[in-house]
Amino acid sequence: MKIELDSAGDSKNKIDAYTTGQVTIAKKVYKSSLLVCADAIVPDWSPQLFSEMTTVHIEQITSLEPEIVIIGTGHSLIFPPESITAPLTQKNIGFEIMDTGAACRSYNFLAGEGRYVVAALLMIKN
Repeated sequence: MKIELDSAGDSKNKIDAYTTGQVTIAKKVYKSSLLVCADAIVPDWSPQLFSEMTTVHIEQITSLEPEIVIIGTGHSLIFPPESITAPLTQKNIGFEIMDTGAACRSYNFLAGEGRYVVAALLMIKN
C-alpha cells in the first residue's frame, strides 16, 4: 500500500510505501527488519522474527533517545511480554505496539508533527 499523509510530507525518512515483507523509504526498498527515525535508518536490525526480540534490541532503540517508539510486529499484531519492553518503561519512553502497516502510518504522522519517533519495524509474515 502506498502511504500518503500530508502532515508528513517534509519529514526526513518518510515511509513511502509498505507491503507485507517490505517497506520503501526514499525510493529504497527494505526487506528485513529495521529501525527508522528522522536522522537515521538502521537496516538489518537483528530481530527478524518477533520471537527473537529481547531487551538488547529494545536498548538499541533507546540509544536513539526517542520521545516515542512504535513497534511494528509484522503482518499480525503481537504483544511482547512486559519484560521485553521494560527498558522503555524504565526510561519513561512512550511506546505503542501495532502491526507493521499501522506502525508505518503512525510513524509518518508523528514524524510529520515534529515528534522524535523511532519505528522498529519487523518485516516478517507471521
